[in-house]
Amino acid sequence: MTTAVAREPAAAASGRYSAVAVLLHWLIAAGIVLQVTLSYRMGGPPTPTSFAVTQLHKSVGITILLLSLVRIAWRLMNRPPPMPQTMARWERELARVVHVGFYVIMIGMPLTGWVMVSASRIAVPTLLYGAIPWPSFPGLSDLAPGAKRMWRDAGETSHVVLSKFIYVLLALHVAGALKHQLFSRDEPVLARMAPGAITGRWFELRLIAIAAAFFGVIAFGWLVTPPRPGMAATPAPVAQKRAVRPQADAATQAAAPLAAAAPGPPGRAAAPAPAAAPARWIVQPGSTLGFQTAWSGQPLSGRFDKWKADILFSPDALDRSRLSVTIDVGSVNTGDQQRDASLPSDDWFDATAHPQATFTASRFSKSGADRYVAHGRLSLRGVSRPVDLPFRLHITGDKAEASGVTSLDRTAFGVGQGEWKQTDQIPAKVTVSVHLTAKRG
Repeated sequence: MTTAVAREPAAAASGRYSAVAVLLHWLIAAGIVLQVTLSYRMGGPPTPTSFAVTQLHKSVGITILLLSLVRIAWRLMNRPPPMPQTMARWERELARVVHVGFYVIMIGMPLTGWVMVSASRIAVPTLLYGAIPWPSFPGLSDLAPGAKRMWRDAGETSHVVLSKFIYVLLALHVAGALKHQLFSRDEPVLARMAPGAITGRWFELRLIAIAAAFFGVIAFGWLVTPPRPGMAATPAPVAQKRAVRPQADAATQAAAPLAAAAPGPPGRAAAPAPAAAPARWIVQPGSTLGFQTAWSGQPLSGRFDKWKADILFSPDALDRSRLSVTIDVGSVNTGDQQRDASLPSDDWFDATAHPQATFTASRFSKSGADRYVAHGRLSLRGVSRPVDLPFRLHITGDKAEASGVTSLDRTAFGVGQGEWKQTDQIPAKVTVSVHLTAKRG
């Protein structure tokens, strides 16, 4: 038998929430279910996919925070409808506790997550949905390392504790709604947030739609493939590199052929012309210094946008040729802003303590036609090791084009600390490539 309340839910004392409150309720509910689902995909090894899922998790969390603040403001300005008078007192009190608990979760979870990110040892910027910059929590990014660690640990602990209560609150909330919808015909609770729902109906269309949306959000959370970080640095003009002045005086070089051509004193053989001095070369814009590796089996390419090369070289004067390359490790560019912000950290290049890497070579050998090897040393992260750079060189008049490739063991230089020291996700071998064009100075 259908009661009067079941026939006309609006006639009950409970009334219903406004359209704005209803919209905010379901948007936040969908966000919470999505966050729970995404959290299960964030564990395990740090792959490009888990990195992208984490960024989406951060974006959804901030969205829930903003929507919750709007929801609270709306609730303060618009008094919510009273609960049905037929509800038992313990039910009303439990409902209030659950509602307060949800507000704690809706505000506390995003805030503690925001604190964790802002106080992280590695400063990874937050871009909401990959497009909108979101600042660090006020005051945390400038703290000393010890204070940062304290805030990070507090944020992480609070985040984990609050996450445990989500399941309890969801279970109580859903159980209460189903109880009043299916077994308490005089208490139209569901109709407060799903206008038009009729109590007592097991096949209430709005209830079915809510269940479908619930499982749809879960499926979306498991199947969505957010854009993974770029795996190749985007092309960009490279600032002009400079070369050192030649070690031989320009006037001496200019006078050398004249001295060789001048006749010597009678009866004496002409003195042999001095050997040609190595030429100074000025690196031209468009030259690149890059590297290639892999992440979770996917090729990853990058480059350094700021570097300079001092070159003194001649194929006919290898014994006096010199090369010095200085690299600003903070200028690393792999095509993903959030990942690139973490590479200068002490887990990787440690740019604060070692802002520059250098490669110097004072010994060269010829390995074939237009092929040479620079035998030098690479200094990176305070570690110096010998490195050979094979390269091919073509000189046409006053222009030269060179390209070379070598490989390094990143672990030998300490590049990759903590969880990144392992080589299962990012291999130890890194290929370094250089391509440059230069003009004779």
